[in-house]
Amino acid sequence: MKVPVLITAAAVMALHVVAAEAQAQHLNPVINLLVAKKQVFGLYQPSNPMGGRGRGGPPGAPVTPPPVDTTSRKTHAQLAGEAIAYPHADFIFNGNMEGNFDGAYTPFTEFAKAMATQEPATKARRGHPLFVKTPEVAPNPTLAAERIAKQLNTGVMGIVMVDVINADEVKQAIAAMRFKSKGGTRPDAVGDAPAAWGLSEKDYQEKADVWPLNPRGELVVMVIIESKEGLKNLDAIAAVPGIGVLTPGAGTLGGVFQKLDAEGKPIMGANGRPQRDEVAWEAAIQSVAAACKKHKVPCGYPTAEANMDQRIKDGFSVHIINWGEAGFKTVDLGRKIGGR
Repeated sequence: MKVPVLITAAAVMALHVVAAEAQAQHLNPVINLLVAKKQVFGLYQPSNPMGGRGRGGPPGAPVTPPPVDTTSRKTHAQLAGEAIAYPHADFIFNGNMEGNFDGAYTPFTEFAKAMATQEPATKARRGHPLFVKTPEVAPNPTLAAERIAKQLNTGVMGIVMVDVINADEVKQAIAAMRFKSKGGTRPDAVGDAPAAWGLSEKDYQEKADVWPLNPRGELVVMVIIESKEGLKNLDAIAAVPGIGVLTPGAGTLGGVFQKLDAEGKPIMGANGRPQRDEVAWEAAIQSVAAACKKHKVPCGYPTAEANMDQRIKDGFSVHIINWGEAGFKTVDLGRKIGGR
């Protein structure tokens, strides 16, 4: 008589698991992948090529950029169409506002509108969620909060913090992403975000909260460590509740860790640039991976095809990749290695 009871108990448990998984489904597909501990692949937003520098003149000579052919430049709608057409991007990444917020905000807003128009969200899923870099919180947290609110109002689902040096910056940014009803400082005005998410304003305000701080939230905070000061405070940063992804800024850190001569001066390479201290640089990257593991935070990396296999073995699971054919090959490789 015990066997039927056990079967019934197992069936009940299975129903509870199914119900829990159903409740865990998010509008933001990146969160679903993070919850399932799967590899995640983000691609930079497609863009028009920039005018290059002139060549052939002597060193130091004035350089006149070639004229830009505006007749062949793609519209925001065309660029959005390209982004949507590629099926294997889990999110689209824009880093333009890091260095020039005011100049890059308006073009990004137009791109975000085009994405929402061409790929309307359903109540179950936002097709290609947008993640954006936001400038440093320091030295002006008030301005940083205003900028984060403006970015969220375009409908983005991920805020990427650059050059984080301490835990307080992360806490301030998370507060800026949360409405006052959720304990944060974000104003109630929501701009185009509800329409981009396919929700009413009321439903948007309920769902637009930081995950995993709020298990039902839809916003992801990605934190990038790019300095020795950030590495020094790494453990405290990684411990902040609400971080969705922790990432080493590998490119920037490559310039931070340089080979020095006996006088402490950078050793220059044949290309005229300081040589990177590969051992110290890799140690910094691995320290971020270790912090991710310790605090159970997904770990990100600006991955290329050549290092995809190794970085997945190192524990990195969120990959930011350049747009284009080389990037698509990188995604294909990562999906194969990750079993997706």
